[in-house]
Amino acid sequence: MTFVPVNGYQVAQTLHHFITEDAVPGSGIETTQVWHALTTLLTEYAGRNRDLLRRRDQLQAELDNWHRVHPIVDPTAYRTFLTDIGYLTAEPEPFEVTTTNVDDEIARLAGPQLVVPVSNPRYALNAANARWGSLYDALYGTDALGSQPPGGTYDARHGATVQDQARQWLDAFAPLQGASHAEVTAYHASDTLTADTASGPVALIDPSQFAGHCPGGILLRHHGLHLELVIDRNHAIGAKHPAGLADIIVEAALSTIMDMEDSVAAVDADDKVLVYRNWLGLTRGSLSEAVTKGGRTMERRLNPDRTYAAPDGSTLTLHGRSLMLARNVGLHMYSDMVLDGEGASVPEGLVDLIVTALIARHDGGANSRAASAYIVKPKLHGPEEVAFAVETFARAEALLDLPHGTLKIGIMDEERRTSVNLQACIRAAADRVFFINTGFLDRTGDEIHSVMEAGPVVRKADMKKAAWISAYENANVDAGLICGLPGHAQIGKGMWAAPDRMNDMLAQKIGHPQSGASTAWVPSPTAAVLHAIHYHLTDVAARQAELRQRQPASLDDLLTPPVMTQYPSQADMEEELDNNLQGILGYVVRWIDFGVGCSKVPDIHDVGLMEDRATLRISSQHVANWLRHGLITADQVEQRLRHMAAVVDRQNAGDLAYVPMAPACDGLAFRAARDLVLEGRVQPNGYTEFVLHRYRREAKAQATQAA
Repeated sequence: MTFVPVNGYQVAQTLHHFITEDAVPGSGIETTQVWHALTTLLTEYAGRNRDLLRRRDQLQAELDNWHRVHPIVDPTAYRTFLTDIGYLTAEPEPFEVTTTNVDDEIARLAGPQLVVPVSNPRYALNAANARWGSLYDALYGTDALGSQPPGGTYDARHGATVQDQARQWLDAFAPLQGASHAEVTAYHASDTLTADTASGPVALIDPSQFAGHCPGGILLRHHGLHLELVIDRNHAIGAKHPAGLADIIVEAALSTIMDMEDSVAAVDADDKVLVYRNWLGLTRGSLSEAVTKGGRTMERRLNPDRTYAAPDGSTLTLHGRSLMLARNVGLHMYSDMVLDGEGASVPEGLVDLIVTALIARHDGGANSRAASAYIVKPKLHGPEEVAFAVETFARAEALLDLPHGTLKIGIMDEERRTSVNLQACIRAAADRVFFINTGFLDRTGDEIHSVMEAGPVVRKADMKKAAWISAYENANVDAGLICGLPGHAQIGKGMWAAPDRMNDMLAQKIGHPQSGASTAWVPSPTAAVLHAIHYHLTDVAARQAELRQRQPASLDDLLTPPVMTQYPSQADMEEELDNNLQGILGYVVRWIDFGVGCSKVPDIHDVGLMEDRATLRISSQHVANWLRHGLITADQVEQRLRHMAAVVDRQNAGDLAYVPMAPACDGLAFRAARDLVLEGRVQPNGYTEFVLHRYRREAKAQATQAA
């Protein structure tokens, strides 16, 4: 790697070129100011970053020692211990957040949120454009209604089922006076909306739901979200509909996290600059990607805004794209794309912050109409680390001449010490927080690592029935409501991991808005369209008002380790081990060999599941815990790893670029998977990044040598 000296630091040539040639032009500031900002931030905060990580290690050592001595947890003694060591802090005095200049997608509206690796421009563009999507396509092309039609020609029977379901929802969301939308023979839109039926013209029960119209489109509004009735009698579907209704376009992914963290495999300066360049292109609106379909190549770009004539005759302009948020890396990540004066790697999150802040200067309102930049900050451990992040945000603003408060922070409630101190964490970011959420997988991974010495944990499927998980999900919403997030910030929930199981998602994921969450993660634009239905079925603001009256979740429940009270059978333990190891290998082989940080990976039953480092963390920590407590042995792990390698090889047999792991099982991917399990107990906080990065860099080096 070639470096350029900058203010006593060494900056990788690729990063140096990106900043000077790509990111600075059009930003309104000089290159020298950016380098001063980066090196100043690193000089002032790198030492404190290291201190905070050492504090994590100290606390984990205290937890390990306590759990070895106290195999049965007494809640009162446990809380006293956690308070004495500074793990558990006092609840702050009552307060409400004061974050200002927040876009409606965050502060006022409730709807789906996509998470996508920004390293992949096609995925990123698709996600940004998923603000609007076809309800007919989402229902017809998935198992959302219980089955999918056979391939090939259009299945009229299934199409009729799709239209009937859509009509039922339309009747529920925008009902007509004394008639169903199925009875309409024509819609008429001007300053009001009327609909012809056999019994005569009818209007909406609530006329204010008519939001506007455009040629061939009628815009309705419900719970703040929009639906566009597409009227086209020349369309194959519209021609057979009495009113010419060809489709219903729903407002879907209100926001999208453009991820620089868990779903990407960025292990060096070249990888990271690709991430930065795509984010810059998204912010400027210039990112494009050539896409070939049916032998025809097209250029995919960000969608334009949507324009309608409002009922009062004015022009109504709606966002054509999701509001985009950037997820930076956590405090624990270090990168050699910048080296300090001693040649050591620097905190990658600080580099992320300066680059993200610099890129924020390119947003002229195409993304944020409120002139804010939204940075999701993952894997923060407690209020001290939140306060540190907030301080660095303010310093970056000052160094790059951004108005104070431009950089907003999203606090991911995915680490145990944050969960048990969430109100204090929010208090530390009271004037910047725009987002809190729960993430079951990372949070479970940290739960297992935190209580590693307490005993063998329950099977993964039983985690959702453990006392701590329901307390965790409820406490997150409770804290958000107590601290006044509605009107300022999102309260979010986690991912639906099975993108091919939309019928199950429709049945189950309504639980997220019903829990009081204003957003929840989905794995695809299609899933965003279907999940949007849940926010029409649930009035989230009304639900939050109800939940404010309940008793807050129990801290003792939240602190209860998910330790077994009865050992599973030998067969059940073997099944659990195989399931974990197959998932680890299936994900890791793509990460190491192809640099794919997030993808749909077949599970042991060949069901495709969205996997990223969060899923890997829980699986590797689970096996490490059972190893620690003797439920399984290292020899057994080795034997089943080799067996599962052959299973994963079979699942990837159709990929011509895939290199099988078995029977030799001595390649980098297999070794990485083995290390993640056997070294899982000693990995800081159970994170997987350190092992993955080490082996991916070796794989890239081998590929370079071979070329």
